[in-house]
Amino acid sequence: MSNKIKIDIVSDVVCPWCVIGYGNLTKAISELGLEGKVEIEWQPFELNPDMPSEGEELGAHSARKYGSTPESSAKFRTEMTAHGKTVDFDFHYFEGMKIINTRDAHILLEYAKKQGKQTELKMRLFSAFFTEKKDISIRDVLANEIATVGLNVEEAMAHLQSSKAIEAVIEQESYWQKLGVSSVPTVVFNRKSALAGAQPVEAFKQILAEHLENS
Repeated sequence: MSNKIKIDIVSDVVCPWCVIGYGNLTKAISELGLEGKVEIEWQPFELNPDMPSEGEELGAHSARKYGSTPESSAKFRTEMTAHGKTVDFDFHYFEGMKIINTRDAHILLEYAKKQGKQTELKMRLFSAFFTEKKDISIRDVLANEIATVGLNVEEAMAHLQSSKAIEAVIEQESYWQKLGVSSVPTVVFNRKSALAGAQPVEAFKQILAEHLENS
């Protein structure tokens, strides 16, 4: 693993820009022929750690948190849908869509990491939330997604009751915030340099090439 470029992606599962950023990163990796020379690990970040279990309607959330108007929210959704097409991802925004609490999702992603299926579950959760209109804060929904990627449902869901597993996610979130990560996605290379935001393919290619030269 030491000769690989370690890539940490600090992200939330309800972050649309994280979908775009990852799509551009994978394009950069592919265009440079680095598929076997990178190691990707997803790191937890909760955009709304205090979100109640019932969630908050997206329009109301955007207005409260960002001062968005119905018009600017509609424009954003249209633009995100177009951005999604560039990375072969379908955003299906809908009336009544909610922003949700993502703590359980992050706990399960940490479990999936130990099983070698973290990226697979991350992509499944992105699609479930943004494409399939699922509420991935509901544990039955999460259990179905766990099963879809071939993980042990009973074992995985037991982690949601584990104080150790919960504390581990909170500690990881704190670790990255203390390093200065305040927005997602933030993509960290070999824990030496980072790019914040959904950067274009060329920006990822440039930093990957630099780390390849120095590896």
